[in-house]
Amino acid sequence: MQLTQEQLDIIQSAGNIKINAVAGSGKTTTIIEYAKSRPRHAKILYLAFNKSVRNDAIAKFENCGLTNVKVETAHSLAYKRIVFRDGYNVRNQGYRTHEIAELLQIAGSGEKHGKYIVANHINKFFSYFCNSDKMTMEELDYLDVVTDKKVRSFVKTYYNDIQKLAASLYQKMDAGEIDITHDFYLKKFQLEHPDLKFDYILFDEGQDASAAMLDIFLRQKAVKVIVGDTHQQIYSWRYAVNSLEKVDFKTFHLSTSFRFGPDIAHLASEVLKWKEYLGLYKPFSITGNGGQDKGSSVAVIARTNLGLLLNAIAYIEKNVDVRHIYFEGNINSYAYADDGTSLYDLLNFINNKRYLVKDHLIREMKNMAELEEYIEHTEDIQLATMLEIVREYGDDIPSIIRTLKDKHVDDTDKKKAAVIFSTVHRSKGMEYDKVILADDFVTEEKLTKMKKEEMNVSKLNEEINLLYVAITRTRDIIQIPESMIPSGFPSSQITVLKEEKPEITNKASFVNPAMTEGYKTATEKTYTFEEVRLKHKGAYMPWTEEQDNELTQLYCKGRKIKEMAIHFGRTEGAIRSRIKKLDLESIYGPGK
Repeated sequence: MQLTQEQLDIIQSAGNIKINAVAGSGKTTTIIEYAKSRPRHAKILYLAFNKSVRNDAIAKFENCGLTNVKVETAHSLAYKRIVFRDGYNVRNQGYRTHEIAELLQIAGSGEKHGKYIVANHINKFFSYFCNSDKMTMEELDYLDVVTDKKVRSFVKTYYNDIQKLAASLYQKMDAGEIDITHDFYLKKFQLEHPDLKFDYILFDEGQDASAAMLDIFLRQKAVKVIVGDTHQQIYSWRYAVNSLEKVDFKTFHLSTSFRFGPDIAHLASEVLKWKEYLGLYKPFSITGNGGQDKGSSVAVIARTNLGLLLNAIAYIEKNVDVRHIYFEGNINSYAYADDGTSLYDLLNFINNKRYLVKDHLIREMKNMAELEEYIEHTEDIQLATMLEIVREYGDDIPSIIRTLKDKHVDDTDKKKAAVIFSTVHRSKGMEYDKVILADDFVTEEKLTKMKKEEMNVSKLNEEINLLYVAITRTRDIIQIPESMIPSGFPSSQITVLKEEKPEITNKASFVNPAMTEGYKTATEKTYTFEEVRLKHKGAYMPWTEEQDNELTQLYCKGRKIKEMAIHFGRTEGAIRSRIKKLDLESIYGPGK
């Protein structure tokens, strides 16, 4: 195997180092060669990001005969130390909002369903602490991770209660009064400052490590190697920190990708330059030296779980003859939010079938206005997005989900699938021959129109990273909506098809018909996920005071529901619901 000079420099290095590796640059190969070059009596720990990466790494190190390398995740190390020693019972899923309210016997605040809103923030504060490197909750300011103005106002009012109850939740787990979570035992492991008896520690996917993980790593006496890609940090919602930027080690680079060719490398580089709008861009070289394999795997990648579900729904509606599709991860999870709320619960709630609603929190809501108020006070974007999907598809949802499941193949038959559906997070570490991007990613136009004071720099940085990760999953062809192409980028280098639909401009066709059977041609009028997102850009965002005032003005001017929906980028159902919540009809009379 011919190693690059960059790889050789890493293998021959000494002392603590960090490796910034672009997508597909052979970082695993480099780490294996690094381990091979160390003394055979040296004890080496390879820290993988998750269980699937760990299992893959174990096989690779064993195949190379590296018996002196132990492969673990931060959680597996913590589990063996904390759970085995203290005899805890571990809860695989975190606690849901209503469970937190019951466990801590939270009294209601002055708000409707105030105890659930408080419980939601307690859960988030608890998770924020567990993933931090702090010794106590008092050292953290939870408001640092609360962005919406209305939500910040609520949290400020009840901050002391939220903090005390979050600490109480931790104490109950510590005492064994309730089952512990994965976040808890990792945090307890970090607080004990464990001494890991290794000569070398190789920390992979460092850009997505939590501060707690990084603290454990940095405290070790071993020679430390941290590897990752600063532009692939996409887990800040789990309070990850970009560890490569936090450590002051000698820096090495792996800048040549063996996955894709120069055109994709150029596109990825141009997208990363959008960070100039945030004041975060640093010159970054990507060389494409791959893209030679001509395979047949086709993947549709979306930014979010529920966005992908919309994409899959649009696909099966237009391609009824396609027999096999595949979802990365558990297909059932796409109809559920992280806390277990399902599309079915929301559908039954909207249809006034409370006896069929399983989710305790949803069942407690008296009407849609209360549910929307809860969403606004918690920034629960997942729940808001699910609500929009239910409004969009209504009673068709059960049959749609059933059809998706009927067409879905098992892992062993993945190659039979005409199309693979995946979110960016689930596609991390994967690669496909052809990638089709959904139209729910950030665009350069959005960044250029934002005022400095409106920018949430860390969130926008991650949005750019999400698009970069999605682009770099392809080995050969990328299908990208025109709105997401960097300005001045030569469209001849990528596949961009314009759909002939006069009322929607600057829009790419959903898919290149040459990629797989079943897709419509570029000249046919199709109704796809991009179309939904173009119409409803703000579908999952909380209403602001300014938007409420603007809606009131438009209502008083006699604007039609459809016009207002287009104006705000929301569904017509969302506009009607907001009009009802603001009581505009009784104040100003019937609208149109």
